[in-house]
Parts: sequence; structure tokens; C-alpha cells
Amino acid sequence: MKLWDKGGNTAVNVDQFTAGDDRKLDERLAKYDIKGSIAHAKMLASVELITEKEGTDLVQALEGYLKLVEKDDFVIEETFEDIHSKIEFMLTEELGDTGKKIHTARSRNDQVLVDLHLYFKAEITQINGLINELFDCLMKLSEQHKNVLMPGYTHMQIAMPSSFGLWFAAFAESLVDDSILLSAAYKIADQNPLGSAAGYGSSFEIDRELTTELLGFSTLKYNSIAAQMSRGKLETSLAFAMASISQTLGKLAMDICLYMGQNFDFLTFPDHLTTGSSIMPHKKNPDVWELIRAKCNRLQSLPNTIAMILSNLPAGYHRDYQLIKEAIFPAIDEQKECLKMATYMLENIQISEAILSDPKYDYLYTVESVNELVKKGMSFRDAYKEVGLLVESGDYEPDKELKHTHIGSLGNLGNDEIKEKMEAVKLGND
Repeated sequence: MKLWDKGGNTAVNVDQFTAGDDRKLDERLAKYDIKGSIAHAKMLASVELITEKEGTDLVQALEGYLKLVEKDDFVIEETFEDIHSKIEFMLTEELGDTGKKIHTARSRNDQVLVDLHLYFKAEITQINGLINELFDCLMKLSEQHKNVLMPGYTHMQIAMPSSFGLWFAAFAESLVDDSILLSAAYKIADQNPLGSAAGYGSSFEIDRELTTELLGFSTLKYNSIAAQMSRGKLETSLAFAMASISQTLGKLAMDICLYMGQNFDFLTFPDHLTTGSSIMPHKKNPDVWELIRAKCNRLQSLPNTIAMILSNLPAGYHRDYQLIKEAIFPAIDEQKECLKMATYMLENIQISEAILSDPKYDYLYTVESVNELVKKGMSFRDAYKEVGLLVESGDYEPDKELKHTHIGSLGNLGNDEIKEKMEAVKLGND
């Protein structure tokens, strides 16, 4: 069944090519398509485009379909083009002419937009919850290991003293920035496009404010063309947020892969969370983190994938948009999977306690030595030169007593303030 079918026949290969994977992908939109239809039926009855009984019958039937979805008993067969045609067919089969009235005053264009806006709101909420779990884990580790020192690096060279407290909290605070972007994507999704029809509104006296309230949107997308133009733009905003999250996770994964190596030996994981080699019995491979790194690299390409689909499209609806679902739906699953696994792994991380006792890290303290000379009245440049000459001559002896007190440094991590920042972002999502 096709909603646009007027009795003619479409070539089988054309039907297969245009439908693509849409039927399968649309199954995850079923719940939201039904909820949108429930709100639409209630609105149609409220403005008397259908009778009160017709509205009640439609809502009752749709609520029954919703139960099928919740029990995973809902399938879109190959005879249907998409979720929209399946639902309308079921209503018509059950209610006859009343079922045919569900499409009054709407188009498949605004129907799929409603589905996607509701779906992305739900998925963003899930991703946000997983970010918060990872954030809490990182902050707990930061407090737990705040006094355990480690090298800090620039240009892959040992640079200055750092700590696991500082390192863990750095990724936690980076997640705050990612959450800000995710919150922005949520706000873009939280606008009701229903009633924009094919992109130019309707001559029916519909009540868009009512469907906005019924569907739990905070506002509506007022301009009908702007509502249609949000297709792709919403996905792009979410893709950028996911790319930002993935950049944070990818860098964390890279650090962990590096620090697990025997040349570093800063951290490790229990045997059951690592894999071995087929020929080298000593190996503990960080396969989980390598896959997180690779998946996050792939996720960072998502905004470009969507941009290329959208790059030369004018205003209005185009079938090109269908392909965005193929890119972003599995990406959302992958994002959630990476966040879950990162938290799970970090909950079992094992930290080396005496890394900086190795003499090869003595030069980490040169900046500390320069700063001490400056505190005694020497200019910074002269102090820098004096310590540099000691290093070159082999006479440098570090003072390993650290005196970092400013907020955001080894002695004052600022973790309470970082938590407050994240709480403010959480409130922004409410």
C-alpha cells in the first residue's frame, strides 16, 4: 500500500529502489507515528473535521497498535511502503471509512517530521543519561585518584606533572561542553512541525497549538516551510553533538590504549575485560577501547555525511531526506553503545600508584624549578635559561614538592565547580 496510490502500477525495481531500507528503519518510528496520529485524531475531532465518535474510535484503535509496538509484535511487511501506509491500512481495515479520515489535514511530509522530532527527543534524552553516567564515573575516579601523579605531555614529550585526578576530570568537563551541544539539539527537536502538511499549511481550520500540547512539545515550528526545512537540519544539529561526544570519547580511548602499553604501564584492566593474542601469551589487548576509538572516529564523519546529502537541495520536501535515516539511526545506536562500554570499563580501571618515581620523569619538574626562581626575584627568561643550562649539563636536580593551588590545577581540581556546570546543563534539558 502507498499513500499516494491512485490505482496505477509502479515498476517493481522502482518500488524497491525508492523504498530501500525504509520499511525496516521505520519500525523504530512506529511508536511515534502512532502517538502523532493519536494527537492528530483528537485535534480533528476537537475542530469537528471528524465526529467525536470517529475520533474516539481512531484513538482506541491506535492505542491498541501502540500496545503491539510495546510488545515488539509490530511489523511493516513488504507490501507497505513505510510506517505511515501501514498504520493507515490497519485503521481502514478495522474502521472502514473512518480509518481513511486519519490523513485529513496532514501530509506524509509533516507526519514523518513529527515522528523524527519525537524519536530524536527520546534518543537525545537517552544519550544525555548515558553522558551523565559517564560523567559521574569520571568525577568519582578523579576524586579517588586525585593525589596519584602521572606525566603530562605536549608534542608526545613529557612536559609537566599531572595527576589522574586532573586527567579524569578533564574528560568529565569536556562532556559538559558536549552536553551543551546535545541540549541545543534537543531544543531544536522540541518544536512541533505537525500541521505544516506538505510544507505550505492547510486550508482546514486545524488547531496546531492543541497537537503541540498533546505531543509534549514546548513550542511549535510556526512557519510551514521552515518546518519542512527542519528535515535534515535537526539531524545535522544532533550529528554535530554526537561528533563532539565522540571526539571526547575517542581521545579518552586513545590515551587509555597508549597508557596500557608496557612502555607506559600507567593503567590496566582486569583480564576478563581485555583480550589476548593468538601467539603471544603475555598480551592484554585493549580491544574495547580500540573499537571505541574506531567507532568514534566514524561517528565524527556523520555531520559531513548528512551535509553531503543536503548540500544542493532547495526548500521543500525531497526524497533525498530518506537517506539521512540510514546514516543517523545506526549512528545513534553506536553512540549509546560506546558510552555504555566506556563507563563499564572505567568502573574497573586499575591505576599505577608510583609512576613518577622513575628517574626518566625528573625533567617534568623543570617548570616548577623555573617558577621557584621567579618567586625569588629572577626574571622568567633568566630563570628559564638557568634551568635549561642545568638540564644540558646533566646537573639538574628536581624539587618534587608540588605547590599548585590555583583552581583547575593539581592541588585544586575545581571538581565541585565542574559538577555545578553539568547540573546547569541538565537543568537546561528539563
